[in-house]
Amino acid sequence: MSDAAVDCAGVWKFYGDYPALRNITFQVPPGRCLALIGRNGAGKTTLLRILAGFSKPGKGQARIFGHEPRDTETRRRIGFIGHGIAVYDELSALENLRLFARLYRLPEPERAAREWLERTGLERVRDGLVREFSRGMRQRLAVARAFLHGPSVLLLDEPFTALDDRAVAVLQRVLRDALAAGCTVIMSTHQLREAMELATDVVLINRGRIAFHGERTEEMVSDPGWVYSRYGES
Repeated sequence: MSDAAVDCAGVWKFYGDYPALRNITFQVPPGRCLALIGRNGAGKTTLLRILAGFSKPGKGQARIFGHEPRDTETRRRIGFIGHGIAVYDELSALENLRLFARLYRLPEPERAAREWLERTGLERVRDGLVREFSRGMRQRLAVARAFLHGPSVLLLDEPFTALDDRAVAVLQRVLRDALAAGCTVIMSTHQLREAMELATDVVLINRGRIAFHGERTEEMVSDPGWVYSRYGES
């Protein structure tokens, strides 16, 4: 069995006869941060949904610490931020996090909820209804929800898109803390500068195939578009 935190082996995904993913194979060791980049429609979101257990591959296997992502215990090890906020508008911020903490069977739901409200700068509005929050506040609550249970693997789909400056700073800080604690991160994003600052590894997907897979270099940090210019579509 692989020692990788995330292991994709020959993953294909079909929509009808169309192959959205074509033989995707890579591994991410524990504690690494993979920037998953590519044009719109390249297959990044499809791949993240498979890794999160929301979808099944047509062929091949995806594993989280050697197990199926759809296994109940494996899902408890995953934190996910997708395109939606995925919190309840008619509950308060505190009620939302307390609910998710109970769903994850955390031993002290109230304590975990309050800790993450404080870490994301939402403690003062903990009793406010989420439907009254600004988009930036809602995004910070989504960050708190994803990190609440101390996941071993974080899967982030365009996490910096439409964030205000404060929410970007919060997300970068908690991501750095998670990586320092040994968490594994896979981050799909078009915000190349922010991604390259955090990434240890890069995968470029082009029309459902891996066009580049390697360690992030200083050249990629100084010129975030370098991978696209070398390995992207002509």
